[in-house]
Amino acid sequence: MLLAIAVFNVQCFLVMQNSRSAFERVLDTPPASAAMVGVLTAIAFALRFYKINQPDQVVFDEVHFGKFASFYITREYYFDVHPPFAKLLFGLAGWFVGFDGHFTFESIGDNYTDNHVPYVGMRALPAILGSLTIPVVYAIMKETGYSTIIAAFSACIILFDNAHIAQSRLILLDATLIFFMSLTIYSYVRFRKLRYWEFTVEWWSWLIATGFFMACTWGAKVNGILTVATIGIAVLVDLWDILDHKKGFTMEHFWKHFMARAIGLIVVPFIIYLSFFYVHFAVLTRSGTGDSFMSPAFQETLIGNELLMNSQELRYYDVVTMKHKDTKVYLHSHPDRYPLQYDDGRISSQGQQVTGYGHDDINNHWQIIPTKALPEAGRGRVVHHEDAIQLLHVNTQTLLLTHDVASPLMPTNQEFTTWSKDDHSRYNDTLFYLNIIDADSEDPWKSKSSYFRLVHGTTRVTMWTHSKQLPEWAFKQQEINGNKNPTEKSATWFVDQVISTDSPEGLPGDHVPKEPKKISFFKKFAELQLLMLQHNAGLTSSHPYASGPINWPFLISGISFWTENDAQKQIYLIGNIVGWWTCVIALSIYVGIMGADLLARRRGIEPIPEAARGRLWNSAGFFLLIWAVHYLPFFLMSRQLFIHHYLPSHLASALLAGSVLSFVLSDTVNYPISIVGRWTKMRKSEYADLGMKGPVVVGVFTFVLFLMFLYMTPLTYGTPGLDGETVNAKRLLSSWTLHFAAKEIAEVS
Repeated sequence: MLLAIAVFNVQCFLVMQNSRSAFERVLDTPPASAAMVGVLTAIAFALRFYKINQPDQVVFDEVHFGKFASFYITREYYFDVHPPFAKLLFGLAGWFVGFDGHFTFESIGDNYTDNHVPYVGMRALPAILGSLTIPVVYAIMKETGYSTIIAAFSACIILFDNAHIAQSRLILLDATLIFFMSLTIYSYVRFRKLRYWEFTVEWWSWLIATGFFMACTWGAKVNGILTVATIGIAVLVDLWDILDHKKGFTMEHFWKHFMARAIGLIVVPFIIYLSFFYVHFAVLTRSGTGDSFMSPAFQETLIGNELLMNSQELRYYDVVTMKHKDTKVYLHSHPDRYPLQYDDGRISSQGQQVTGYGHDDINNHWQIIPTKALPEAGRGRVVHHEDAIQLLHVNTQTLLLTHDVASPLMPTNQEFTTWSKDDHSRYNDTLFYLNIIDADSEDPWKSKSSYFRLVHGTTRVTMWTHSKQLPEWAFKQQEINGNKNPTEKSATWFVDQVISTDSPEGLPGDHVPKEPKKISFFKKFAELQLLMLQHNAGLTSSHPYASGPINWPFLISGISFWTENDAQKQIYLIGNIVGWWTCVIALSIYVGIMGADLLARRRGIEPIPEAARGRLWNSAGFFLLIWAVHYLPFFLMSRQLFIHHYLPSHLASALLAGSVLSFVLSDTVNYPISIVGRWTKMRKSEYADLGMKGPVVVGVFTFVLFLMFLYMTPLTYGTPGLDGETVNAKRLLSSWTLHFAAKEIAEVS
């Protein structure tokens, strides 16, 4: 059977090859293809390593990702919204070239040379990955059945793109993201080509490889999750096809495929993704800049953390200061009273003011008063979660109280005031329940590490504050009021200092350092994932170079990465306008072709040969899916967005552009491209033949693309410096905000 298949394939190959042009046959030979990819790769390395030591200063987001790499070397914990894989690679690269981690990457423009930072070695990592992306793009096109010249066309769009080159020469995450994204696409294509050799070793290998590279993409940058979504959609389509009873497959066969994909594309990637965080936590064992983002329990796992060093159990009659977690103001009171009438005509209780104060002060001192009988000594004097307590303001000897009176600034919330400790008529109004966050009933209250809410016993409001200031009568301090939601997340406080105590441990700092505590890896992982999602969604502040997704494909605006005023040098992230606009045109043509084909077929007309239509729907359709999934979700996001978020979609559009060009030049394709199996129904083979049109069109396009790349290189490499008139000439669109532009003076007639 296998011999018959082989003979049939050879016969078809010889017949079809003889009908192709000689030039096409030469180009598609393995030696010619290898030579082509070799030349493209060599050029990619040359362009991405050219003057990689310039500028010898911190550029754009190197202030973040260079700093994170240094933290891996010093082992200090940090927090970032992106997964750690790419940053771990930067840390490894820095360690490998001798970086000691003590340069802090504080500001754009800080000098590497003066501080003896081996930055070239760290920049070399993304440059290598960016260069290797080119042969992967070429290989994707070849594996999906396109000719050598078409594969080179798509590769050249990325090869000579100024934005991809600029991103690949700096300590940034995008080169890693795009490299592993392209490997994911390549591996999935190879896996799909083996669909007639299901469950073989090679089939499993490419399935696992897809999952592995997909995890690396997700682990490199948070928007790598879009690559996961892309493969997920493609797999669902694949499984839907297998489920079709007309194909003759049993449900047992379907479930075997389902489980295989679940293992290769869910279990394996998740394990790999988890491993990045395992290494991340294993390396970052010391207290650092990221401590304050994490829970107290997490912080106490870090060597040298303040909570670990200074946290201690609180006992009744301890005198403490309390701080609001978000605004960092102290719970404060002073003898001054609320005015009888507020500006809006509402009446107050004229009680003693309770406010939030941002500075250390004796009026921040509160004593913890029990509401139950206590033993003379021992553990019975420790305050626990859910205990009912009173808080005595030490300086005025009054008890914290809230009641059903509107607060000064928020009529819907309750006023907080105090009441004389010797007057027991309002005892119940001075009772508060201590709710320690994520605690069990017997857990002790601790300074520093126990985040808590103070819930009023009678009205069930929780003590809360916000950033709006009170008027002059309260010295413009923050309002403290009772929030009617007893589980309000922002109503979180912690004990900052223990002023006095009868604890046998004494005051914090009086005892030897403590060993870091341990919590499970999965608890740490879950906590960090949630924080990453929350903070990524919270990046909504304005930025002068932020832009909307609708602008990206057309290069309406870029990003100023770096400037040097004296020499008038600058790096401005912007793509090659020839390549990007070509991709936009290709996308439009593709949609038009497929729309026209659908309409024609609705009327019983078959305008496109079956093999060419299959290639347009399957291969090109897959590229369109990649483009759409990596692009359209940004329209739903309210966070800061920049043009570099479009780079993965731009790569997909380059693949699609090659597919469209192949169809426009010829309706012949290399068919079939999947590996023939034992039971495959054989069809007539054919081969793509672009003739001389392909090399001529691609050659002219690449020449123009290269000229545009050369024209924009001063903005890509940051050298040489440009005078004002030259800057104006480089500004191809008026919306580009380039530095050092000459003022244009209108002519007076």
